[in-house]
Amino acid sequence: MKNINIGEAELEIMKVIWKAKKAMTSVEIGLAVEDKGWKKTTIATFLTRLSEKGALKAEKQGKLYYYTPVITEKEYRRSQVKNLIKTLYNGSAKEFALSLFDEKKLSEKDIEELSAIFNTEEE
Repeated sequence: MKNINIGEAELEIMKVIWKAKKAMTSVEIGLAVEDKGWKKTTIATFLTRLSEKGALKAEKQGKLYYYTPVITEKEYRRSQVKNLIKTLYNGSAKEFALSLFDEKKLSEKDIEELSAIFNTEEE
């Protein structure tokens, strides 16, 4: 999976679509984020950017566009963790884990979860 850089506001849009688990129109997305106070044009800009970045797919049905995620939330999180480790910890998963757990001993489950993240092949 390629590394897609999603901004904070764009991530709010992605979270809405991931949570819905279905294709959504800009109107539906707008209703879900109305507490943000964003204008329709702002939401449209976010949707366009996310589509251009390859995070969303836009399909026109009649007069409306329906947006579906191209990447899963899990894939996105995994790519961000890998990028964080590469950038801030010189690629050392061990250093990353130590910083997260303040050098406390990791549980077997923690180790398994971290191992799964780092052993996944990048596409």
